[in-house]
Order: sequence, then structure tokens, then C-alpha cells
Amino acid sequence: FFYKKLIKKLLTFIIICNRGNFYDYKEGKMRKKRTSVVHRICTLVGSLFCFILIPLLLINCTLMIKSITNKNEVPDIGGIFPMVILTDSMNPQLASGDLVICRKVNAKNIKTGDVICFYDPAGNGTATVTHRVTEIITDETGALAWITKGDANNTEDEKPVRSENLAGIYCWRLPGLGNTAMFMQSTKGILLCVVCPLLLMAAYDKSCDLRQKKEKEKSTEALLAELDVLRAEREEKSGLKGECKL
Repeated sequence: FFYKKLIKKLLTFIIICNRGNFYDYKEGKMRKKRTSVVHRICTLVGSLFCFILIPLLLINCTLMIKSITNKNEVPDIGGIFPMVILTDSMNPQLASGDLVICRKVNAKNIKTGDVICFYDPAGNGTATVTHRVTEIITDETGALAWITKGDANNTEDEKPVRSENLAGIYCWRLPGLGNTAMFMQSTKGILLCVVCPLLLMAAYDKSCDLRQKKEKEKSTEALLAELDVLRAEREEKSGLKGECKL
């Protein structure tokens, strides 16, 4: 339901340009009102704003909901999930503040040289690390595991990474967008990037509905006035015909 409301707002901005049309009862056809340059610019900016904002809101809200409902897994959409790089251990390929896109894969498909995202076996169980696989091994139980290392580090990671700790494999990066993503998940970011835009869209949509209602009332009044004129002309013609017969 929430997503349907957001999509409705997007469609509202897309079709708002057509709301300038009105029916001319005198000419019997649709005509287009002259709109100001400011109105056209605002409409264009609003449409572009929604095209950018709505997908970000959908992705952000989905990831937030999944992170709350399933705290033991990295939230994803169709097996794809973003991660924020917090250190420079993978320089020069990845830098602190980058947003990386990863995807879930079968552990058996991981090869030496792949950059993987995994739950740090030396951490608290929830921290994730994105490092390169330097060697494929089996642990003391005979299970699949990997030796990993950051490109900028001098030594390999302290503990091998077991297949059950694999989150996904690195696909590509968006330089510097990690800081923006982290801000959008903060309280201020949610208020600024989610709550405020929704309130603005709701207010704008309401104002458009009110304006459309007023235009409809004016069109109705114009139609009634036209009908009164036609009725008066008809009565006048009827009166003239009656006088001619007499």
C-alpha cells in the first residue's frame, strides 16, 4: 500500500502537465490554457525530482524494513544489496566512503581473486568486511573456506572465512555515495529525504486537486451560463414566431 501511494504521487507529477487542458463550450472542443514559464519549470523540476526520489525511497525503505525484520542477514532486493566502505583497506580499488553493489552467489562459485563481502569471523557476528580472496581452503571440519586480504594491507586477515559467513560478491562501486547513503539512514536523513518530500508531494497534490476542483466549478458555471443564453434565445425565437402567426 505504501509503495502504491508513492507510485501514485509519481504519476501525479508526470500527468500534471495535462491538467492545463479545458473544454471550450463555445467552440465545442478541448483547448489548452496558457501556462507561465515558471509553472512549466516547476513542473519539469518536480517530475525530475520524483523520478530520482521515488526509486531511492523505495530502495531505502525496503532495505530498512528487511534489516528490521531479519537482523541476521544483509538486506537485499532480488539478491542485490549495497554496502558502504568504511576503511581504505581495499585501496586503490575501493576507498572509504564508496558505495559498493554486491550480489548473493553460491559459495562454490567463488574463485581466487574475487572480492567478497562477508561477516567478519573475528568480529561480533554482525560486522561485515569486503576483501579479496587470496586462497581457497577447507577448515578443520572439512568445510569450504577462504583466506582473504585487503589490497592495501600487508598481511592476510586473521581468521579464514567460512562459506556460511559469505554475504555476497562485489560487482561495482559508486564513488563517494556511501556517505550519502549513511546520511539517508540517519534520523536527520529520514526526515529530510523521506518525510519532508512526502509531505511536500502530499501538499502539492492537494493544491492541484483544489485547483482542478475550482476549474471544474468555473467550467460548470460557464456551461450553465451558456445554457441560459441558449434558452433565452430559444424563448425569444419562439415569441417571434408566435407574433408572426398572429
